[in-house]
Amino acid sequence: MKIGLAKEPLANESRVALTPENIIRLSATGATFVVETGAGLAAGFSDQDYRDVGAQINSSARAVYQQADILLRVNLSGAMLNQAAAWLENSPLLIGMMDPFTKPERFTDLAEQGISSIAMELIPRISRAQSMDVLTSMATLAGYKAVLLAANAASRIYPMMMTAAGNLSPARVFIMGAGVAGLQAAATAKRMGAVVKAYDVRPAAREQIISVGAKPVELALEADSTEGQGGYAKQQGEDFLQRQRELMTAVLSEQDIVITTAAIPGARSPVLITAEMVGQMKPGAVIVDLASERGGNCELTQHGEVVVEQGVTIIGPDNIVATVAYHASQMYGNNIENLLHHLLNEQGDCDLDFDDEIIQQAVVTYGGEIINNGLRERLDLPPLASMPRLEEVA
Repeated sequence: MKIGLAKEPLANESRVALTPENIIRLSATGATFVVETGAGLAAGFSDQDYRDVGAQINSSARAVYQQADILLRVNLSGAMLNQAAAWLENSPLLIGMMDPFTKPERFTDLAEQGISSIAMELIPRISRAQSMDVLTSMATLAGYKAVLLAANAASRIYPMMMTAAGNLSPARVFIMGAGVAGLQAAATAKRMGAVVKAYDVRPAAREQIISVGAKPVELALEADSTEGQGGYAKQQGEDFLQRQRELMTAVLSEQDIVITTAAIPGARSPVLITAEMVGQMKPGAVIVDLASERGGNCELTQHGEVVVEQGVTIIGPDNIVATVAYHASQMYGNNIENLLHHLLNEQGDCDLDFDDEIIQQAVVTYGGEIINNGLRERLDLPPLASMPRLEEVA
């Protein structure tokens, strides 16, 4: 079994799908590795680091793709998926983050080429798959880095200070959305000395907010259901969001820093902060919008840009986790490694056991078909009558 590790072509992507440490452990399965020249350089791993653990280095990206039985990438969103597929031969297995519910028609070409694919975002949120959960891994780092971005842009420091020149009051930080990213942001801001509050529509989030040292903000809102599959927040109607904005305006007016993290899988991010609400905030306040890639939680967010509106700085970070590429690659690589250990049998071959819940949900294309029923529904395809039987890939 030859595993290919390709360099990420996007300028804003500095992560790599496996670290040398991952290769050391995976080599025990009998797998061999071919690594594209410079694949890990932006993340802090040299070609020599990969040579030292037994990987072959190849300067030809096309050769890496064509030699691989399993091809590993980090970012296969948008056109990256089809560009990768164009170089693949012999119906290999392609694994990476594919943003599957955005333009799902991309997978039609992949299926027609006979390429099997696993979208890491579709790993189910179950206990035995936690070690493979890239969404949790990347959200943890995003929440941490958002606090640092805000600190850099803010006109005040986080902690209270008592000095000979007078006392400095701590910054007030408000987190909107208490999922993995939001809780990590709250914990980080608290450790840095800020007064931290957080809000989430899910009642179950209250105890989690308290557990990281933040104070939960509770609004007089009612919804039929606030939590969807996998523990994610459920998309709410416009009436609910409008009432939420009205109540949230007073909370925002007191804050120095606001970090928004509310995202709905496969949908546009809900607008939680309107332009009018920004106008009610303190001059010098900072908003870091972690949902900017899908339109943003703030109406004024521009993805990949820093804008100042009515004295408020609004940051829409582009691929924020890639700014901590070493640890992001370490976490992503561990997720990939654990998935591969799950896939490889005792002979070192890759088995796709479709009786397994992880395989059922994460495999997108197989045997010339799109087999993920969520994507089939979005493409107006009928659900599969049955899942494929156990097969060996490559």
